[in-house]
Amino acid sequence: MAGQTVIVSGLNPAAILQSTIGGAPVVAAAENGHTRKVVPLSKDALQDFMVSIITQKLQDDKQPFYVLDLGEVVSLMEQWNSALPNIRPFYAVKCNPEPSFLSMLSAMGSNFDCASRAEIEYVLSLGISPDRIVFANPCKPESDIIFAEKIGVNLTTYDSEDEVYKIRKHHPKCELLLRIKPMNDGNARCPMGPKYGALPEEIEPLLRTAQAARLTVSGVSFHIGSGDADSNAYLGAIAAAKQVFETATQLGMPKMMVLDVGGGFTSGHQFTSAAPAVKSALETHFQNSPELTIIAEPGRFFAETAFTLATTIIGKRVRGELKEYWINDGLYGSMNCVLYDHATVTATPLACMSNRNNLNCGGSKTFPSTVFGPTCDALDTVLRDYQLPELQVNDWLVFPNMGAYTKAAGSNFNGFNTSAIVTHLAYAYPS
Repeated sequence: MAGQTVIVSGLNPAAILQSTIGGAPVVAAAENGHTRKVVPLSKDALQDFMVSIITQKLQDDKQPFYVLDLGEVVSLMEQWNSALPNIRPFYAVKCNPEPSFLSMLSAMGSNFDCASRAEIEYVLSLGISPDRIVFANPCKPESDIIFAEKIGVNLTTYDSEDEVYKIRKHHPKCELLLRIKPMNDGNARCPMGPKYGALPEEIEPLLRTAQAARLTVSGVSFHIGSGDADSNAYLGAIAAAKQVFETATQLGMPKMMVLDVGGGFTSGHQFTSAAPAVKSALETHFQNSPELTIIAEPGRFFAETAFTLATTIIGKRVRGELKEYWINDGLYGSMNCVLYDHATVTATPLACMSNRNNLNCGGSKTFPSTVFGPTCDALDTVLRDYQLPELQVNDWLVFPNMGAYTKAAGSNFNGFNTSAIVTHLAYAYPS
C-alpha cells in the first residue's frame, strides 16, 4: 500500500505488542487519540524493511533472518473470524512456535493445540492458561499425561484402547475427544489418516472402553490432512462425526459437547472454498445443537504467509549458462519444509551488493540456476533449474511464505545453527 508507515520493534516482541493497544487484541495502533487499522506490509514496504536490516544491522555478519509481518497475522485472524465466526481456533504449535507469533495469536483470542509436554511448557511460559490448551496427540507418553494432570491441561484426544488405560491411570479427570479417521484425506500433501484416527468399526468399542473406564468423552475430532487439502473432505468427516455423536447417545453416554474439525486450512483459495464447505456441513448435521462448542486446529493458515526469509549468497559457481549459488540456510534449516512438508519454495533476488539501483534486477536476463544450502550434504539443494538473474556473493535471496514447518525443525548439522535464525517484527498502517 502506497504511503504505508512501518512500525518496527527490532527483536523485542513485548515492545511491539505493547505498542498495539497495550497487548490487547491487536487490530489497531493508536496515535494522538486516533485509531489506525493495522494492515499487512506491502511488497515495497517489506523490501524496504529487509534492506534496512541488511544495511544497518548485518553489514559484517550477514546471517539469514525472518521478517514476521504482524499485520498479516491480524488480517488472517480477521478472515477466520469473518468466515468461521462460530469456530474457535486452537493454533497448532508444531507448525511454528515463534514466541512473538504465539503471543500475537493469544492476544487475538486464539487457543492452542499442543502435541507434547515440550509444546505445553512452551505455551505456558508465555503466560497462557492451561485451560486454553488441547493436548491433541492421540498417543502420548505416560510421563506427558502425568504432566498434563499436574498442570491442568484437561482435554485430550485418543483413538486406541491403550490410550484410555493410560489416561484412566494417570489423569482420570481429563475429558476425551475421540479422534476418527476421515474416509477421505483430501489428497493433502501430508495425510494424517495412515497414522491417526479410529476406523468406523472401532468407534463403538472405543466409546465403550472409555465408558467402562468412567472417563468423559466430550466430543469428536478429526483431521483431513495438512497442505492443499480438498475442502470437500470436510463434508464426509463432519457427517461421520455426527454418527459418533449418535452412537454415544445410543450407548447412554453423557451428551457430547465438542466438535474439533482439525486442521487442513490454508490461506487463500483453499480457505475460500473450505470455510463454506465446513459451514454447510455443520448446518446439515449439527443445526439443532446450539450448545455445541466447535473448535479447529489451524496451523499453516496463520503461519505460512506471515513469515518471509532472507538469506545471503555465500558462494557462486558458473558452468556455462548454469549459475550455481550457495546460501547460508537450507534443507537442514528453514527449508526442511521441502523434505518434511513437501513444500515448494520460491525465491526473488535482492541484489544489495551487485545492483543497488535495481534490487530485484527487473528486466535483467535470467539463467537456469541451482541454489544449494550451506552444508556438505548434496541433498541440501533448495532449488534446481530455477530462473534467476546473475547474482554475486553477498547478494541476497528472499523466500516468501516461509512460516509453516520451518523454524520448528531446524538442526545444527555441520555446525550451521539455522534453527536459531532471528525473527524481526513489523507491522504497518495506512498513512
